[in-house]
Amino acid sequence: MVRVFYFYPMKDFIIVGGGLAGISFAETAFLEGKTFTMIADESQNSSLVAGGLYNPVILKRLNMPQDAVAHMAFIKPFYKAMENRIGINFDIEMPIYRKFASVEEQNNWFAAADKPGLDQFLSLNIIHKEYPCISSPFGFGEVLQTGYLDTSVLVSGYHSFLRNRDSLLEEQFNYDALVIHNDYVEYRGIKASHIVFAEGYGIKQNPYFKEFPLNGTKGELLVIKAPALNLDVIIKSDVFVLPVGDAIYKVGATYEWEDKTSLPTEAARKELSEKLEELITCDYEIIGQLAGIRPTTKDRKPLVGTHSKYKNIHLLNGLGTRGVMLGPPMARELYNAIVSGEVVRKEVNLNRFM
Repeated sequence: MVRVFYFYPMKDFIIVGGGLAGISFAETAFLEGKTFTMIADESQNSSLVAGGLYNPVILKRLNMPQDAVAHMAFIKPFYKAMENRIGINFDIEMPIYRKFASVEEQNNWFAAADKPGLDQFLSLNIIHKEYPCISSPFGFGEVLQTGYLDTSVLVSGYHSFLRNRDSLLEEQFNYDALVIHNDYVEYRGIKASHIVFAEGYGIKQNPYFKEFPLNGTKGELLVIKAPALNLDVIIKSDVFVLPVGDAIYKVGATYEWEDKTSLPTEAARKELSEKLEELITCDYEIIGQLAGIRPTTKDRKPLVGTHSKYKNIHLLNGLGTRGVMLGPPMARELYNAIVSGEVVRKEVNLNRFM
């Protein structure tokens, strides 16, 4: 009788989580020629239900998060290269028009546009384009270099890419099945030098990182059909209205800190409908409502780094509402720390909470 022995070569990484954080790290590892297995299910769906906007400007306060300019420069070629290789289109470039409610808001816009950094993203031209269903006597301010990722296309396309490479294990991760050795980890026969947890709000079930102050913020969106609205840009007022084609729009978003379920609520539906009706005058039909838990920290900065006890267990989390912009640069920062020994900056290093 001939015995057959199967040899499973050591991987460089196991990546837990298949949303924006996990995909960003997987792509970074792939570009560096590293091998990995991603383990993902749909238990945490915040990436799938996100609006996916990338916008370097916090329009409510007319300022920018730290490193926003560098992050914008980083993500555009990152996503474009991914699109070209996989053969899908998920990066939709589209201006954001901030609706002005007064002359004072116009003046604040011009003052902000003179600031270094902001000057490359805030147009000095007031847009007086008339949309039949939006009253805008004071016009709009245009934010440049903006758009959105169709996150459902990105996630499904990237998972398909990994599936074809036999690099995707589609199941809920079982923490009890993880065996930690000095120089590698093992999960159900898969051995890897390192494991990266990028499971978003799922961190609350993670025995290695559940004590970190990731609170989670529930966000909900409406999906509407409004044939008369006829928008070709993203409109931002008290809500954003994002055209996705065929007279369909996403409208969002809410912020809820107590409810930690992923179930749509009537309260959010009412809140978004009321704000939308303050913005548009045409009829619309609600055809969907989406809800998810954003992984947010108390200081609103990511959690990046290595476990204090286990040198081969790492975390990429806390991307919050800006996952599209933060995912790729934070993945690169963690990758460089693991592979090259670079120190993760203190602003995002998870050890700030240890």
